[in-house]
Amino acid sequence: MPAVSSRGRGRRTISEINMVPFIDVMLVLLIIFMVTAPLITPSMIALPKVGKAPSQPQNPVQILISKDETVQIKFKTDSVASDVRNVAGDIVKMQPEVKAAGPEAVPVVISADKSIKYETVVKVMDNLQKAGVSRVGLSVQTGK
Repeated sequence: MPAVSSRGRGRRTISEINMVPFIDVMLVLLIIFMVTAPLITPSMIALPKVGKAPSQPQNPVQILISKDETVQIKFKTDSVASDVRNVAGDIVKMQPEVKAAGPEAVPVVISADKSIKYETVVKVMDNLQKAGVSRVGLSVQTGK
């Protein structure tokens, strides 16, 4: 072994960083995250189940909201195009008895495309409520 010439010192200092402890800690953390990641479940929202009504309403006014947020109002054979802001006024013009606040009032059923914003449906329902429409329902598909 060759002799190391040192000027006054017995040992030479090492000027390199020891990476082994750093790598050990990182591998332990990696294993911990790999084990715990499948155990973490994303937050779930418990939505209400939709059952069948005892009887379907007879001759409801239908509000159809399509993908591009255009509104179509149908009652029996009549059909009128409308928009989100004026839907309540158009319904009351078509059928004044819709505004009646009794159990005999004509029901309004909203059928909306599932890809539209929830906000659009809420705006339509809010406009109907402000106009005094008492019976409003949502059309849904029942799942098996």
